[in-house]
Amino acid sequence: MNKVPELHIKATDLAKRVKVADGSLTILHDISLTINRGETVAIVGASGSGKSTLLSLLAGLDTPTDGEIYMAGQPLHQMSEDERAGVRAKDVGFVFQSFLLLPSLTALENITLPAELSGDRQARKRGLALLEQVGLSARADFYPSQLSGGEQQRVAIARAFITEPAILFADEPSANLDAVTGKMIEDLLFELNDQQGTTLVLVTHNNELAVRCQRQYQMRSGSFVNSAPAAEESANVG
Repeated sequence: MNKVPELHIKATDLAKRVKVADGSLTILHDISLTINRGETVAIVGASGSGKSTLLSLLAGLDTPTDGEIYMAGQPLHQMSEDERAGVRAKDVGFVFQSFLLLPSLTALENITLPAELSGDRQARKRGLALLEQVGLSARADFYPSQLSGGEQQRVAIARAFITEPAILFADEPSANLDAVTGKMIEDLLFELNDQQGTTLVLVTHNNELAVRCQRQYQMRSGSFVNSAPAAEESANVG
């Protein structure tokens, strides 16, 4: 008997509207998706298609105007910002195209910060191990301004994985890099993701990167234009 996949994220009938001078602007509408635990999923679309807004909703960084979002069984759409922040701190990692490293911290300090904030006494040891894994052991004491773009993104990836998140959200992780460096970053992202068994939700306009994921959702004008194979609806959101 085949094991039923365990749902990790479920979104139903999401919509996002914002107020503008002459009324409201609809950014997302009619969005429903399911993502299994340990699955890799790409949300693909051109700039302005709504994919980054959708990622923000799925990660609990923002709330929908309408619809429901469950992460590991928890109703993000019903939570306060503090409650959602608690979920993110415990279960979620992020990689952004702009790196978002703290300029006053070294590479090692940037990596270990999330683990230290969670009280991990092994943060430095684990940070050094991750630095070695991403090929930057010799750059531990370098500040972001002393690192290339590719090196900064490798630090950002190590930072995202140091807390061993259950879910990793990546927003255009190689968009600001040249083709060779970008490919290296993508390989590293999937390598670490596979090692830790993380659920990966990847936002990109790059179809070559998207097809490396197990499933893809194509976005246009704030909604899906195709239907990716759905996760097992009979599974519980776990």
